Amino acid sequence: MITFAGRMILLDIEGTVSPLAFVHDVMFPYARERAGGFLNTHWGMEVISQLARDAGVPSFASPAEAEAAVLKLMNADAKVTGLKQLQGMIWEEGFRNGELCSSLFDDVPTALMNWQRHGLDIRIYSSGSVHAQKLFFAHTRRGDLTQHFSGYYDTTTGSKREAASYAAIAADCGLAADEILFVSDVVEELNAARNAGMVTALAVRAGNKPQPENGHARIGSFSEIAIV
Repeated sequence: MITFAGRMILLDIEGTVSPLAFVHDVMFPYARERAGGFLNTHWGMEVISQLARDAGVPSFASPAEAEAAVLKLMNADAKVTGLKQLQGMIWEEGFRNGELCSSLFDDVPTALMNWQRHGLDIRIYSSGSVHAQKLFFAHTRRGDLTQHFSGYYDTTTGSKREAASYAAIAADCGLAADEILFVSDVVEELNAARNAGMVTALAVRAGNKPQPENGHARIGSFSEIAIV
């Protein structure tokens, strides 16, 4: 249980609002299987230049070469902008044609409504692109939840393991860092947020990887966040 008297809640996605299994066993394989076809169909997109920079090469000679780089980056679980943008574009097709529908932990929709009733600002900070984040929350098994969020942040803000990223988010919101609660399933991210001055809570969800003790409040459900 954690008591929070601030003004904003900042949420991670995978392992925090959505099971890791959905992201890793459904969304990532979906993008992997369709990357080659998508690159062939959309060759020449601006995102391909960013993918080349992510892969450390000047450019790609062919869609097949770009696909090989994408798969290599995915195998490394790289949190890089071009890859995340490409995944978001592929997922958009899946969400819009009904092949993908976001899975959430049961307590999430109720918590979002409760926090909004208390006048809290709710935002997302995920390694997935802002575009992908909006799609994710627009196509959930509980309907379109985007009305609950007033902002989204991704790797263009900075690494989730660097305090400067959280300081930048606080500045963008016009809030003191200690008025923001950041919830994530990764201690290294929480450490960075705490170093920036934010309040932190570790999401201990079914299927999450064990995390070391590091002084962060632990919650198994958003219902364990008491708003005062």
